[in-house]
Amino acid sequence: MPQDEAVVGCTGKVLIGTRGAAGPGEVLVRVRGGSETFLAWSEDPLPAGATVLVIESRGCREVGVIEWVDPLDALGADAAGAG
Repeated sequence: MPQDEAVVGCTGKVLIGTRGAAGPGEVLVRVRGGSETFLAWSEDPLPAGATVLVIESRGCREVGVIEWVDPLDALGADAAGAG
């Protein structure tokens, strides 16, 4: 199956929660100047609304994801509190 390397490293939102090893969910990923949906697999279940990072392309519009917290968000909170 052809890999979609453009999607690896992109972030997105979980639309339909993943179930870990029990099955995939669905994510909306910001890629190629727009947003596209993919079937998403994760080691641990992830709820709808979670922010994710795409860590692998599984081909045929399927990706592997992990939960993602942007480290820059923490810097923004620190900067806001310093003022």
